Amino acid sequence: MEFLAGGRAEVRITRADVGKRVSVRRLTGDGEGAPAFTDAVGVLTSWDEGVLSITRRDGSSVRIEESSLVAAKVVPPARPRRKVPAAGTRELQEVAARGWPAIEAERLGEWTLRAAGGFTRRANSVLPLGDPGLPLDAALERVEQWYAERGLPAVIVVATGRPDSDEELAAELERRGWDAERHTRVRISALAPLADLPASLPPGSAGVTLSREPGADWLALYNRTGDSGGPTADALKVLTGGPSVWFATVRGADGGTAAIGRLVVDGRWAGFAALEVAEDARRQGLATLVTAALAERALDEGASAAYLQVEADNAGALALYDRLGFTDHHGYHYRRARPGGRR
Repeated sequence: MEFLAGGRAEVRITRADVGKRVSVRRLTGDGEGAPAFTDAVGVLTSWDEGVLSITRRDGSSVRIEESSLVAAKVVPPARPRRKVPAAGTRELQEVAARGWPAIEAERLGEWTLRAAGGFTRRANSVLPLGDPGLPLDAALERVEQWYAERGLPAVIVVATGRPDSDEELAAELERRGWDAERHTRVRISALAPLADLPASLPPGSAGVTLSREPGADWLALYNRTGDSGGPTADALKVLTGGPSVWFATVRGADGGTAAIGRLVVDGRWAGFAALEVAEDARRQGLATLVTAALAERALDEGASAAYLQVEADNAGALALYDRLGFTDHHGYHYRRARPGGRR
């Protein structure tokens, strides 16, 4: 990694570079003997109270004391790829789980039991990525017990539609009386074309504002936090969780919230969610405007591929994502334990 400028190492980043991809070198070791250095490359996600947080491509984070910096620079973005990315089902399942993280998780072999106070099925279901380490009936008994202890229904998310998905598990759960619900499509796209989408501002709009936290106006339009008195702490933890999360807001001419969206950047993947347009602001291109702004942000952080999840019966959203250039990758649905279901 080359940091020298005119023969001198320099720290050439500031707090204004938060959100950009950077390379840093820091002094490590106990100070005895020859100095030791460690390099890190990733997105500078925060710089607060003398501590930098950098998120690597694999989604892991590293915290660096400002005082230990020896050299640092912004990394120019790579030339964006325009081909639809190749990806296995498991890769996307893992990326999506990190981008919408549960608050509590427990491993059962290669399964992960997840809970978040009941906020969304995604964060309150089992992610089965292999062998649970027990015979299936014993594993299911443990799953039902774990969720019952938390006052939640026992639910398993099952991927379908590809050779590397979970059709066999789906069939076994069907035989045991686990009901199927909420069929969903996972759709993907190259990221660069999304940033190039033709988008224009409606008259009187101030454009897209990006922030790290969802404001009250964002949450009001999202309106899925499950609490009429405002978002629960669990909901906020899920919404703000993930490697590098951004919230987009568009205000209309009247000052009200016209459109919102959520982005999470995790290595090469950019996950889009919570794309909502106020009823009186529809058919003005705001969904495209928000998507393009979030895609540009993700490109700046080094991502090259996009994914989203949409329920299979949401015809309007499916048509929108068709127009934006997303294509189906795989599907998934949830299997819920039926009271008194047979094993």
